[in-house]
Amino acid sequence: MAVLLSVGGFLSYVLLSSFAPALMNQELFGRLTLGLALGLVQFLVMGVATWCYVRHMRERVDPIVLRLRAQQREQEREQEQARVAAGRRFRAW
Repeated sequence: MAVLLSVGGFLSYVLLSSFAPALMNQELFGRLTLGLALGLVQFLVMGVATWCYVRHMRERVDPIVLRLRAQQREQEREQEQARVAAGRRFRAW
């Protein structure tokens, strides 16, 4: 969703700038035009996309990574115990 939001927002801004310059040059108030306002909205769009990405990583990816790291540590601990039990003191490169 974050990718669609950011790419869609950016692409629509570029297409409007290229093919509808009269629309983008309409003044909203003072010297602020629609094109400038939409350009500033791009910062908001990128912020929302970043927030969606971070939320997705925290909720879905980070727990999986933590579980895999715990499993890896456990396997390394078991391998080290097996080496010590076998009387082998040197580790492989």
